[in-house]
Amino acid sequence: MKPKKQHRSQNIVSEGEAALYKRIRDLVINARKTVARGVNLVQAHTNFEIGRYVVEHEQQGKGRAAYGEEVLKTLAERLTREFKKGFSLSNLKSMRQFYLQNQNRIGQSITGQLGKALSGASLGGPSTKSQSLTGQLEPSVATHPFTLSWTHYVFLLGVKNSDERRFYEIEATQQNWTVSELKRQFNSSLYERLALSRDKAGIKKLAKKGQLIEKPEDLLKEPLVLEFLGLDEQTRYSESDLEAAIINQIERFLLELGKGFLFEARQKRFSFDDEHYFVDLVFYNRLLHCYVLADLKLGKLTHQDLGQMQMYVNYFDRFVKTENENSTIGIVLCKKKHEALVKITLPKEANIHAREYQLYLPSKEMLQKKLVEWTEKAEEVWS
Repeated sequence: MKPKKQHRSQNIVSEGEAALYKRIRDLVINARKTVARGVNLVQAHTNFEIGRYVVEHEQQGKGRAAYGEEVLKTLAERLTREFKKGFSLSNLKSMRQFYLQNQNRIGQSITGQLGKALSGASLGGPSTKSQSLTGQLEPSVATHPFTLSWTHYVFLLGVKNSDERRFYEIEATQQNWTVSELKRQFNSSLYERLALSRDKAGIKKLAKKGQLIEKPEDLLKEPLVLEFLGLDEQTRYSESDLEAAIINQIERFLLELGKGFLFEARQKRFSFDDEHYFVDLVFYNRLLHCYVLADLKLGKLTHQDLGQMQMYVNYFDRFVKTENENSTIGIVLCKKKHEALVKITLPKEANIHAREYQLYLPSKEMLQKKLVEWTEKAEEVWS
């Protein structure tokens, strides 16, 4: 009588798979010892190393996809039995993808990357492949550490464009975004909205350094996305309603405005010649060291709106800002901007900007298509 065929996970595993399991097991045990010294740092680097081990094992002459799937399945079962959470089949696949996306960025083992954070934990030396990779990489790339939680990186795995993915990683680190804030910025197409206002060199900078604030134009994106205000696009609302909604959600509005903004006042009054004037919203940008004034308009932009903002900016420059502060920036937020009207109304050196806003998340596909078209058109001009 033939013996029953046992499930593969109940069989004696091959020596190669046993060694793979032992390396990952030792890695996880030692990484957990460092949890008090930085959970996020250790987890991201540990998962990168697990991904490396898996990929290197799969590349040892076993080209069949079915083989790799079965190895991961068995590995997930064994690791889950010992360590419980965090080692499902889908999570191991994410670790493999994480390594493949970042293998040209970090060329050394977790021991070299974590350095003092692991303070002598014996994780095993880097493989021959790891050492050779390190030698091939630029120092700035090879030593660039991971800076976010694993949950952040799992979300970023779904961002296919490498430049866009790197941009969101830099911004999430610098701005200390939670995962929900990262998702919101991605869903609001922050990268595309910033890229569309930059030249070729500026787009490259976004991927390498994130959003740099060096001049007033660097602050601006279009459109501003205000879906968090809870105002229905189809419902009638006044400028006062819009202003009140912004004040109620001021923290999220500042996040949408961008870096360095501090809120100072609403309906800021100033007077001259016995006339009173009111600026809807007054901000200060600590990166540019200047006041930023915002006026809210419901309908189509008019030249009167631009003239009024020019008066507000002139007043602040002459009577409010100090000698050590830079020129005031004026922003008119409107539902519909007329680009030709802005150009003919304002002198080139004017520090006045008109920007559209919308109360719903933009179509990411539409903005991506627009960015591709804009880049192709710009390439013709630059070439």
